[in-house]
Amino acid sequence: MDLFITTLTSTILSGAIMFLLAGVFVGIIIGAIPGLNATMAVAILVPVTFGFSPEQGLLLLVGVFVGGISGGFVSSTLLGIPGTPSSVATTFDAYPMTKNGEPVRAMGIGIIATLFGGIIGGFFLVTFAVTISSFAVKLGPPEFFSLVFFAILLISVLSRGNMLKGLTSGLIGISIALVGYSPIDGSPRLTLGISNLNNGFSLVAVMMGLFAISQILSDVERGDVKKDISLKMKGIGISISETFSNTWNMIRSALIGVGFGVLPGLGAGASNLVAYAQAKQSSKNKSNFGKGAPEGIYAAESSNNAAIGGSLIPLLSLGIPGDAVTAVLVGGFMIHGIQPGPMLFTSNPQIVYVVFIGFILSIISVFLFQLLGMRVFPRILMIPNHYLFSTILMLTVVGVYADNYLMFDVWMMVLLGCIGFIFMKNNYPFAPLILGFVLAPIGEDYLRRGLMQHGDIFSMISTPISIILILTALAVFFYTFYAEIRDLKRENNEKNVNIS
Repeated sequence: MDLFITTLTSTILSGAIMFLLAGVFVGIIIGAIPGLNATMAVAILVPVTFGFSPEQGLLLLVGVFVGGISGGFVSSTLLGIPGTPSSVATTFDAYPMTKNGEPVRAMGIGIIATLFGGIIGGFFLVTFAVTISSFAVKLGPPEFFSLVFFAILLISVLSRGNMLKGLTSGLIGISIALVGYSPIDGSPRLTLGISNLNNGFSLVAVMMGLFAISQILSDVERGDVKKDISLKMKGIGISISETFSNTWNMIRSALIGVGFGVLPGLGAGASNLVAYAQAKQSSKNKSNFGKGAPEGIYAAESSNNAAIGGSLIPLLSLGIPGDAVTAVLVGGFMIHGIQPGPMLFTSNPQIVYVVFIGFILSIISVFLFQLLGMRVFPRILMIPNHYLFSTILMLTVVGVYADNYLMFDVWMMVLLGCIGFIFMKNNYPFAPLILGFVLAPIGEDYLRRGLMQHGDIFSMISTPISIILILTALAVFFYTFYAEIRDLKRENNEKNVNIS
């Protein structure tokens, strides 16, 4: 405890906290720009930290990490375009709430959920770093595959109300994810002889195509119509009673975020979707989801911010990155001659406390920056659509091109945007498609590794954890299927009664 206080005092007095604040600010800006993300921001700034002290460099990188994940909430809410992959589920209800004329309320909910999720993630990071990572490292490919299988079957929950279209959307997402080199053996598949598809579809291109281009096409078709938008603020735009009523929702979603963050390869992007699906499954008003349901925003934003703390746990305790951003962060440690892992807690505990302090102060800084920005960000909606769409289109093209420096990705974004526009016109949901696209490669990788170890699928999934996860997933799927049929029969009976 004495070392923690000493490190905190020196961080503040030495001025190193200014590096953290700069990182948070830059992260929020980059995260809010469609096509750019926290991974890109951290990767760009890692070499810059070479001339800094280890404390200054790590505080800057942690600030960018937290700010980048949180910043994606801004464009998700105001434009319907996820600034980062971890903000995909946020768009499902935050943007409809904005279109309903309540952008300030949507941002207020997101800000509270961001703070809550970050605090939960920070609590687990500081308290259970070693314990949780020791458990996670014992899980093998069978358990990871079962977890991904569980998450993919949540497509049924996301599709409640129109399972056929939802499952179709999910299968399309899985099919897109299978394009390119297969894991383990590296053989190309479904590429149609196009060499640029050997590495598969870019996640940034898929996101920007489905959410940015399709949204622009939809808005252009609708015309330059502005709804009455309330920018009045009282407090942070939401009531205390509403926040308290979503306390359990945020706790559950934050725990999902921590759990997915700890497990290597999953992270905030997957937890964002799974927490949203769980919130919808548990809600008494499932029909409100996708139309501006506050529960969806609370769940999505508390989970992805809690996942940040979760992903730092295996990085510090085991030297294993929890997601793409922490994989880049390893380079930041290495530049300063620091090897993350079990020995770090005994050989250089001050660095561990710097990361702890950096994360906690970043969460608080994000809250304050977003609180100040609430009076500024919603005014983006006052910009005439022809200026706004032109700017968004430019940023999406730059963001997609900067991901791999390939014009091919830009054309794929346009193609997927047209497909997404057709989806929107025919009421096909995007959530199952994104969930299938994100999780399918991870699940296939663990499936192949598990089969190499155990020989057949039944031997592979015979572990207790695998059995529990798979049976739970199947139970949720068949219950949702049953509920779908029951609701359809009820609607048909009501129609027949009205006709008669």
